[in-house]
Amino acid sequence: MAELLDERVGFVRRIGLFQATALNMSQMCGIGPFVTIPLMVAAFGGPQAVIGFLAGAVLALADGLIWAELGASLPGAGGSYVYLRQAFQYRTGKLMPFLFVWTAMLFIPLGMSTGVLGFVQYLAYLWPDLSPEQGDLVGLAVTAGIVVLLWRRVENIARLTVVLWAVMIASVVLVIAAAFTHFSPERAFTYPAHAFELTAGHFWTGFAAGLTIGIYDYLGYNTVAYLGAEIRAPGRTIPRAVIRSILGIMTIYLLLEIGTLGVVDWREMLDPHSPASSSVASVVLEKAWGRGAADTVTVLILLTAAASVLTGLLGGSRIPYDAARDRVFFRPYGTLHPRHRFPTLGLLTMGAVTAAGFLLGRHTDLATLIQLLTTVMVLVQALAQVAAVSVLRRRQPGLHRPYRMWLHPLPSIVALLGWLVIYGYADRNSPGRYPVEWSLAWVGTGVVAFLVWARREKEWPFGPKRIREEYLHSTNPGPGRLRR
Repeated sequence: MAELLDERVGFVRRIGLFQATALNMSQMCGIGPFVTIPLMVAAFGGPQAVIGFLAGAVLALADGLIWAELGASLPGAGGSYVYLRQAFQYRTGKLMPFLFVWTAMLFIPLGMSTGVLGFVQYLAYLWPDLSPEQGDLVGLAVTAGIVVLLWRRVENIARLTVVLWAVMIASVVLVIAAAFTHFSPERAFTYPAHAFELTAGHFWTGFAAGLTIGIYDYLGYNTVAYLGAEIRAPGRTIPRAVIRSILGIMTIYLLLEIGTLGVVDWREMLDPHSPASSSVASVVLEKAWGRGAADTVTVLILLTAAASVLTGLLGGSRIPYDAARDRVFFRPYGTLHPRHRFPTLGLLTMGAVTAAGFLLGRHTDLATLIQLLTTVMVLVQALAQVAAVSVLRRRQPGLHRPYRMWLHPLPSIVALLGWLVIYGYADRNSPGRYPVEWSLAWVGTGVVAFLVWARREKEWPFGPKRIREEYLHSTNPGPGRLRR
């Protein structure tokens, strides 16, 4: 019955556990660790930077358990859009889902633009004479090419992502293997003075910056939740894909970080004129196995970067579709391709914002772009979902929950503290860039846009609250109930 229902609304459940885990891991790993290891070292001021990846893993797992419960209970297209719509409709009508779509149309493609930036960074290792103008053109061409690849049925993309996932695993394993064949424990575990001095203010500033970079590297553990309407047996598949992908990527990242620090002196990563500051994985391969091996694996890293952008845009493009179908976003976004059954306008819009974010990053820096997309995401998605789990348990106790968060509410408390640390230190870690102010401005603009939209559509606060509890009766959604 569930599959027939999803056929009726446009999506078909065709993605299984292995494909779902591959989608998550391809999006999570991507180019992230290959470009952020030097940023993490700079944040901590030494090889103790491994703390940042561990802290990011703890936050990702705590937040991942929230996604697992919500995704298993409310397996619709759009992920957070569905969860916030269900949880907050009782008090604020459609405000929260509207704001989520508004912000997601910014922070998701900004995240994908960092993957394109990383692609160009590593391409410069193979193409040393790459000019800034040529780099810009290459990044725009890569973005356009990925949109073209996504212009097809989801099951064909799922098969493609399994291939790209294999490429990602191969590139990471080769870098790790090269690192540990040329590994120096003294280089990896010799720390500067006062590296672990917890009473020092600079330690906690570095920790907050490292936590931001760490959680950025893990982002993507929620990709399958955005594809909830296309996942087979979502009550089992979504939680397992989320948890397995986080634990798998955590293992990979720790080996990659420690191995890299055992080959490349951390001071070399801080030198902006050194290749280790922009393409550290290629430098590891060159030091261990020679230039030929480095060039070969760099090609695999480029494919890995493209895979992360592809899977991110695949999941993100589904968000405005479900909102538009429910008349909470611009109606043209609710149209699927007549033959391939994917949301065309959502994909095109996010592709365009990815291209714009890439150009912005080329004229600022990667760390600033990470801070901006993270602060926007924290306000409307991360903090709101922490609350959504408890709200739904209270408001919809009869909701079928195939998976319930372990040790509730401990993961919610850990996630809440982690997100507050990231947001509270954002301006301090990006002096002169004002990511907190920009995030507040973007959300404030979204509130104004919502009020204009609500008045036109006669929705709350200018009309009745339309309470839809369709997941309580998933085989017969009905039109929902009205409350004033």
